[in-house]
Amino acid sequence: MAAIDVEPPKAETAMRTLKLSGHVGFDSLPDQLVNKSVQNGFVFNILCIGETGLGKSTLMDSLFNTNFESSPSPHNLPTVKLKAHTYELQESSVRLKLTICDTVGYGDQVNKEDSFKAVVDYIDAQFEAYLQEELKIKRSLSAYHDSRLHVCLYFICPTGHGLKSIDLVCMKKLDTKVNIIPIIAKADTISKTELQKFKSKIMQELQANGVEIYQFPVDDESVSEVNSTMNSHIPFAVVGSTDFVKIGNKTLRARQYPWGTVQVENESHCDFVKLREMLIRTNMEDMREKTHARHYELYRRRRLTQMGFTDVDADNKPVSFQQTFEQKRSAHLAELQQKEDEMRQMFIQRVKDKEAELKEAEKELHAKFDKLKKDHTEEKKRLEELRKKIEDDTIEFNRRKQQTTQSHHTLTLGKSKKK
Repeated sequence: MAAIDVEPPKAETAMRTLKLSGHVGFDSLPDQLVNKSVQNGFVFNILCIGETGLGKSTLMDSLFNTNFESSPSPHNLPTVKLKAHTYELQESSVRLKLTICDTVGYGDQVNKEDSFKAVVDYIDAQFEAYLQEELKIKRSLSAYHDSRLHVCLYFICPTGHGLKSIDLVCMKKLDTKVNIIPIIAKADTISKTELQKFKSKIMQELQANGVEIYQFPVDDESVSEVNSTMNSHIPFAVVGSTDFVKIGNKTLRARQYPWGTVQVENESHCDFVKLREMLIRTNMEDMREKTHARHYELYRRRRLTQMGFTDVDADNKPVSFQQTFEQKRSAHLAELQQKEDEMRQMFIQRVKDKEAELKEAEKELHAKFDKLKKDHTEEKKRLEELRKKIEDDTIEFNRRKQQTTQSHHTLTLGKSKKK
């Protein structure tokens, strides 16, 4: 390699130096994301499924330390209805738009065969609304209120005898649409020994029926240990309360019974704290991400496939969205043209049939007219003959009458002369 002679700088030329005003790097990106997220706020949507009276509203009040002022539901509703309410919450400088969707009348019907249908339709409706917003030419996803459900808290009746058929059927229908966390409601009605057996039986029945519930992620080293531990506590046995009881020098959220007090936030009494930590503090963002990356993607893929869109053609070669759209548009236009031609041919055939029918009717009318005309002519001829005969008879009658009169007059004259 040839050497390059570099001319040394002249002594009289001064080098200009720039002073850095601070640290330069991209390690501030997380801070930028945090600031942007805090500025925009967060959205979290919870679906509560369970029979009426299991304490769904009370647990929501306890989880977010707020009184949502929900009205009690009756037990005589003919069908299951979903009632969603959105609340604006703020903790420190973080704003959360929380939507709580409750299943009103779930499990109250005699025929529970279609109890899950209203829930499935509601979840699909939220996915469809988001998909339609995505497919718009002018999208506004930043200002769009995302109503997709991020987690489903399924409340299990504390019977101690395993899951009901409606529980298994409903969770099986929803496990590909939403993150399901099973919860044993009103766990203070079961003893600790029975509770552990009840939890084991629930998990065995879920695994035996192929129901996939939400598992807390263990791929993040910072939360893998605690999430792995919490996965072994599912389903959570929880107790909710809107009452505060003074215990010692503290006022705690608890339920007062004649035999004692059940403290909601005491981990030796129930799993309320575990549920709150996993649901709100540790894994809320993972549920939001999994809803978008897994459940919504499955729905989106299925809907686009139903619309006829695909990523590859018959030869397994990539196909752009525009090509698929043009093919669908051409096929649609060809189908419309074919239907138009069929309708035109049908119209022409119907016109021809109508013309033939009208011509046949006209021919029948002409034949009927000719027959009436012929009958009229024959009747007129008969009447003329009858009239002529009557006239002839009248003339004959008058002639005979005249002859008779003359004969009588002659006889009268003869008698007169004889006298």
